[in-house]
Amino acid sequence: MHKFDEMYERLPYAGAAIRQHYQRYDQWLAKQPQEVMNSRREEAEMIFRRVGITFAVYGAKDEDGSGTERLIPFDLLPRIIPAHEWESMQKGLAQRVNALNRFIHDVYHDQEIVKAGIIPSEQINNNAQFRPEMIGVNVPNDVYSNISGIDIVRAPDADGKGEYYVLEDNLRVPSGVSYMLENRKMMMRLFPELFAQNRVAPVAHYPDLLLETLRASAPPATAEPTVVVLTPGMYNSAYFEHAFLAQQMGVELVEGQDLFVKDDFVYMRTTRGPKRVDVIYRRVDDDFLDPEVFRPNSTLGCAGLMRAYKAGNVVICNGVGTGVADDKSIYPYVPKMVEFYLGEKPILKNVPTWMCRNKDDLGYVLANLKDLVVKEVHGAGGYGMLIGPAATQAEIEEFRQAVIAKPDGYIAQPTLSLSTSPTFVESGIAPRHIDLRPFVLSAKEVQMVPGGLTRVALKEGSLVVNSSQGGGTKDTWILESDKRFGTQSQSQGGQSQTQTQAS
Repeated sequence: MHKFDEMYERLPYAGAAIRQHYQRYDQWLAKQPQEVMNSRREEAEMIFRRVGITFAVYGAKDEDGSGTERLIPFDLLPRIIPAHEWESMQKGLAQRVNALNRFIHDVYHDQEIVKAGIIPSEQINNNAQFRPEMIGVNVPNDVYSNISGIDIVRAPDADGKGEYYVLEDNLRVPSGVSYMLENRKMMMRLFPELFAQNRVAPVAHYPDLLLETLRASAPPATAEPTVVVLTPGMYNSAYFEHAFLAQQMGVELVEGQDLFVKDDFVYMRTTRGPKRVDVIYRRVDDDFLDPEVFRPNSTLGCAGLMRAYKAGNVVICNGVGTGVADDKSIYPYVPKMVEFYLGEKPILKNVPTWMCRNKDDLGYVLANLKDLVVKEVHGAGGYGMLIGPAATQAEIEEFRQAVIAKPDGYIAQPTLSLSTSPTFVESGIAPRHIDLRPFVLSAKEVQMVPGGLTRVALKEGSLVVNSSQGGGTKDTWILESDKRFGTQSQSQGGQSQTQTQAS
């Protein structure tokens, strides 16, 4: 199987040529003593612990029986992408998210894509994430997924060159952007000289763009919208991020008990009395949002929220029912959505996918389980999946029975040889598999900061990058070109990052 490394022309690294956009960084890295890099890694870990950048691991217990909070390992070596590659990816991301938002609107209105025979109606109407309560509900700008996390991998093509593919669309409550921001601050703190030597596009303005997106999504008649972040609470695995983003945007972090609905308007309780809320950036799943409509025993949401939402008096970002578009059984149709809604050819490719609900696909998958990655259509976080080449015969047979019992619950994809990136591990610098999650913001326009969160599978040979399964993260650099980014942009970005770091 061909392999593609982001920095080196070939594997193993010994004697391999360095790709052009990494050459300046490589010259710097060659001068760094091992003990300096070790001490920098220890410093990063100490700072991350002090700041409290952890995530909760469900089901895992410490020796005293309490739940565990773990530090997501941070790798000192950045993942570098040249400006021309990012420019193309950015266009592809905007195109894809536009099409997905058009699809969600269509799903809850005329279902034109079903009438055209492109997607079978049962794929939508029987989908666990389809919310009948949203039929006919209009949202500002017709945008349902205001914050989209699109997972991108690079795999070698027939010539051994790297090609980008979308692996997954996360349109409900995508997380991880706080790690993108904190990783950059950490790199600037540990290695300030690197940012003097390299034109790295800034990311520190993400909270500003996020707030701008949320405010632009407010009910049309609202002059000065009040925005809040709704969290399930401090025991949620991404609570650090919820608190971090609220603080960075300068808005209130609220839990369901802080909100109430009166006359189909949403208010939050404050020390000065009730204050009307116009936009809720929710980090709570649909099922828990409103006990009047969804789970009656949920204490995480607010009774009456859907009434206010349907009346157009509050906007929920991301919209209720967006999950119908990021389900793995819908993923294979996204390229057709781009053509159907936008009349364009997709810029970003999907990974080839077999849908086990189709008889021919099922036959192929069952005959080739040992070579494929098989995923539950509702699975997430790297769970509910079989990586054939790494599985035992017993695991393959167990999965075979599960697929036969419920074929429409599974899809399969070839085992991609994900690109590797040099990573600082115990034995030194070694290749580890990576992916990339850019964060796409949509309201009246589509915006994103250059880059995203690079996740890295720290176990040798592993293809699972999820933090819940031992993955780590890296800073992602988009190298600016004079044509694409002005010097002014760089100095402003550098200044704002330095200010954030100082505060």
